[in-house]
Amino acid sequence: MGSWANLKSSSWAYHTAVLSLYGFFAYCRVAEPFLTPYLMGPHKNISGEVVTNYLFPIWTYSKLACLLPVFLLTDFLRHKPLVVVQGLFLVTNYVLLCFAPGLLAMVFLQVNYAVVTSTEVAYLSYIYSVIPIENYQRATGYLRSAMLVGYTFGASLAQVLVSVAELDLFYLNAITLGTRGLFFKGKKDAAVGSSSHQTGPLGADRPEEAVMDKEEVGSRKEKMELNGSGGWHSWENMATAGHLLWKSFRETNVIYWSLWWALATAGYEQIFNYVQLMWDHIEPSATSSIYNGAVEAACSLVGAVAAFSVGHLKVTWAVWGELALGLFSAVATGAVFLMALTSSIWACYAGYVLFKSCYMLLITITTFQIASNLSMECYALAFGINTFVAILLQTIITLVVVDEATLGLDIVTQFIIYGSYYAFISEHESSGDVISAERF
Repeated sequence: MGSWANLKSSSWAYHTAVLSLYGFFAYCRVAEPFLTPYLMGPHKNISGEVVTNYLFPIWTYSKLACLLPVFLLTDFLRHKPLVVVQGLFLVTNYVLLCFAPGLLAMVFLQVNYAVVTSTEVAYLSYIYSVIPIENYQRATGYLRSAMLVGYTFGASLAQVLVSVAELDLFYLNAITLGTRGLFFKGKKDAAVGSSSHQTGPLGADRPEEAVMDKEEVGSRKEKMELNGSGGWHSWENMATAGHLLWKSFRETNVIYWSLWWALATAGYEQIFNYVQLMWDHIEPSATSSIYNGAVEAACSLVGAVAAFSVGHLKVTWAVWGELALGLFSAVATGAVFLMALTSSIWACYAGYVLFKSCYMLLITITTFQIASNLSMECYALAFGINTFVAILLQTIITLVVVDEATLGLDIVTQFIIYGSYYAFISEHESSGDVISAERF
């Protein structure tokens, strides 16, 4: 009890610990590494072509539709209600996977999951509204690490259950559903605790207002006036947030990092969505042993170590961060081409581990770099805009490359295009690296 009280007395550590715990459980999704084999297996019996060219594109289009109202409501409602919504829809997600038959139910599943993923912006931007700016780097590293460690644990457990216990894939979804139900109650407590210092309608009845040090309260009281007063409850507050956002996005650093965020995230989401189909193309899950869980666990673990390390590195990221973007974007490009062109499942697995690790390292750097240059009143709005642009780009890629109504390309050709897309990002970042090196 004493150590917990000490933790709560350190405002940034307490909020970071609570939100990291949330991230661990939210991303501990046992069934996710085996989603595609489950959809294509006897339980759902959907063909690979339908999954690739019809079902998965619905998620992309739905997320684009959800994201705009979500990131507007995040600042208006002060994060917590959106986190609760995410928990509810996570439960619904696995109810549908376990018990809803037919293609129409799986279409609704994609829409449901779009709500889950679009509300992530509320969680990811929450931390920057409750901690001092000097702790952004470490807090970002902890949050990303917690998310990835949770995913690593879930994926590892899934692989053990499939390979050792030979458990049917249905039970992976049932286990995940059970943990969602338990987690949802804890998540509500965590969300309340992490916002307990705020004032206004959503937190007026909370007695734990003074969890910040007196020095922090004094230095941040004026800045928290607008942020904690209930969000955009007046046109004046809305105009202020819009003005601050416009001012922030006029800075070169914010534009540079935001551009990478949007471009790289669009490509990452596309590869993450379709990589299981690539694995199934190389080594069909119906006739071979699959190690999706082990691979996801490996790359999430490497990504977690990288994200945690970034939080503690004493580096001038304004200079070296841009160099890191160019270097690791080039490595990610090579990894995507390896996945596209190899006929070895192990080489494809290795390429994915390398690709995802690079992305998780760079998105951690990018997140706290952008947050460091923003006013706290517009974190969710700024992150939401970046995510919206990323999903808009992903929607265009999906519409042209994947959707059965247009090109409807096969999975190998898709990955060649994704590799070319990342080559463009790498070339763009390399141009920025030259400028950074000269400035340094």
